[in-house]
Amino acid sequence: MSAAAVTLCFLLREGENGAEVLLGLKQTGFGKGKIVGIGGHVEPGESDAEAVIREVLEETAVVLRQEDLADAGTVRFVFPARPEWNMATRLFTARTWNGEPTASDEILPEWFSVSSLPVDRMWQDADHWLPVVLEGGRVNVVVTMHTDNESVASSESLLD
Repeated sequence: MSAAAVTLCFLLREGENGAEVLLGLKQTGFGKGKIVGIGGHVEPGESDAEAVIREVLEETAVVLRQEDLADAGTVRFVFPARPEWNMATRLFTARTWNGEPTASDEILPEWFSVSSLPVDRMWQDADHWLPVVLEGGRVNVVVTMHTDNESVASSESLLD
């Protein structure tokens, strides 16, 4: 079964106490109640960059341009117990944008310190790859979930 094409963008800024990242509390749908990255599904005919720009605008009212995006790699999520949930996720970071993050029906955006991510409120895979991305690195990871669809069975880094 093929994996859904998904994109995420992590907006980064310097806060009073160091680097901060914009994440959001998911209000509806897949992952409801979890703190997640901003993004979503790639629509037919869209590039990954076009999709993430649209999703960030829809979810937070922040305007990104393609030249604002930095490629941060990929994470492939495998759900053996729910293969319809499998996702091929393209990651981006951005340090430049227009507008202030605003809540939408789907996401309540919030800035978090990069040094103390709310991993207890996120998908359990986040601490396997997100710190590398937030430090400016690139990842190419396959995360396989346990049959509970919550905990991580394995996380494997692939060579680029």
